[in-house]
Amino acid sequence: MSRTAHQVELSRAVWDVLASQGIERLTIRAVAAAAGCTTGLVMHRFPNRHALLKHARQLLHERTRERADALEAEAGNPRAALRAVLAQGMALDERTAAESIVWMGFLAAAVGDEDLLTLHRTNNKAWRVRISRLVSATEPDWPEERVTTTAFALIAMVEGAAALASTDPAAYPAAVQSAMLDATLAGFGLT
Repeated sequence: MSRTAHQVELSRAVWDVLASQGIERLTIRAVAAAAGCTTGLVMHRFPNRHALLKHARQLLHERTRERADALEAEAGNPRAALRAVLAQGMALDERTAAESIVWMGFLAAAVGDEDLLTLHRTNNKAWRVRISRLVSATEPDWPEERVTTTAFALIAMVEGAAALASTDPAAYPAAVQSAMLDATLAGFGLT
């Protein structure tokens, strides 16, 4: 297997362990077992648990950024782009529920870890900038303060819904989450 193939397989294993077993079970040994390789091979790429966590968070950022870029490019107008980008941040299917679990695990690990917290803040800032830009494009006459407040409220609703749905999908199925998003957008006059 090539070096790149090993990296892809290790990335998949890090993701799978974190999403299916939780942050407390994310270890070098668990990643090696999931990847079907030795702990030495994992440690060559990820020398410690901290490196595993950073990698998982970066993967999450890259996946959601690429998906949001595509949704935004495909949308017919700023309103459609705003709704589509926000919806992809919810736990509407298996993939996005797993992403929410990874995000929550990383966030829990970041408490008290300045390096992980800095990474989280950097990626979260990119998300806030995107949503603020889309709100502003949807309502170009709104003052900056209203745009920012609205964007932050939308982000809080979406991320809260994703966290709740990923841990209690029966109470927060996709249809309920979508209705929550639509009601929130309507409440801000963004439909």
